[in-house]
Order: sequence, then structure tokens, then C-alpha cells
Amino acid sequence: MNQLTNNRIVLCGEVAEEPLYSHEVFGESFFSFVLSVNRLSGQKDRLPVTISERLLGDRAIELESRLVVDGQLRSYNILAENHSRLQLQTFAREIYSAEEGQEDENAIVLEGYICKPPVYRVTPFSREIADVLIAVNRAYGKSDYIPCICWGRNARYCQQLQVGEHMCVEGRLQSREYQKKITEDNIVNRVAYEVSVSKLAVQKGEEI
Repeated sequence: MNQLTNNRIVLCGEVAEEPLYSHEVFGESFFSFVLSVNRLSGQKDRLPVTISERLLGDRAIELESRLVVDGQLRSYNILAENHSRLQLQTFAREIYSAEEGQEDENAIVLEGYICKPPVYRVTPFSREIADVLIAVNRAYGKSDYIPCICWGRNARYCQQLQVGEHMCVEGRLQSREYQKKITEDNIVNRVAYEVSVSKLAVQKGEEI
């Protein structure tokens, strides 16, 4: 684990929404598109990707084309209904066409620090789950705050973890649709993104 970068995500999937202008930083424009990635269960995760105009170049990213994206998972705070809401985006560092027959891929590794007490719970179907928020350092003194979800024995182990502990995780980025009640008559559909953890390690890279 200690040989991995602190934030790397690799996705391979199908373009579900073409790039649209997103924002500009220091005179450089950025665009966002959606990549649809199959799970082993057959469900699809619709994952937002941000790409710079420099990396995009003259490339035409077309609907239903298959791409590989190698980058980092970034977090942003956006204002919605007068509240700040965490938004996750895959920030592309490399992008290229998938090879013929190449299978979908969704793999992420993160190394950071627990920044909120983990929340452990058991579902009505007796599934053990723990929600963990990890702060991952970025260049120039910035950090990305990544919500992670752990299962089973990993979830049980997370109950004893404390804020500030060093944590490494491997897993995949997943999208989850839900409904949020704004008022009695106003219910909006939302999409949440989180890292579903398959492996974790705490302190000195000791695997759990």
C-alpha cells in the first residue's frame, strides 16, 4: 500500500454524456462529461469526469465511445438550496480510447486521514456498514474530502478508529440515486458518489 500514490483512480467505460463547458482556472477552460461503468452485478455507475482543454485538445469525445480515464478523485463544495454540498469529480490526467474488447474498470486507491468519527450501522437486512470521511492531501496545501463506505468486518473494525488516523483504502467509485425532501411538496432526485472499500489499511500500511 505504501508504494501507491495517495489518490489515483482508473476508469474504463462508455461515454454517457458528451463534454460540456464547466469552468475556467487561470485562463484554462475545463469540461465535464459522464462515463458509464458496469459493475459485476450488471448495474451501471454514472461517473462525472473533468478534463482540461489542454488534455482534450482536438479529441472528439462522442456518445457511446469507450474511454480509459486515469486521474484523481477531487471534491468540491457547491451551493444548493442555500446549503453547501460535497461534489465529487474524477479529474483526468490521462485519457485514451479503450482497446477492442477491453472490459470496464473502476479502481481507486486513496491514502489520507480520517476527519470525522466513523459511523457504524446495521441495515434491516443485517448488513454491517461504516461511513468514513477521508481527507486526502493535494498539492498547494489543498485537500480532497472523500466519503468512503466499508462493509462487513471492515465496517466493524472502523468503529474503533479515531479522527486523525492514517488510512489507506482500495475500492471503486460508485454512484447512488436518492430522493431529498426539500419541502412537503418538493422532492428532488439527487446522485451521491462514494468509494466502496474492498481493502483497507491503518497505520504503517498494516492490512486489515
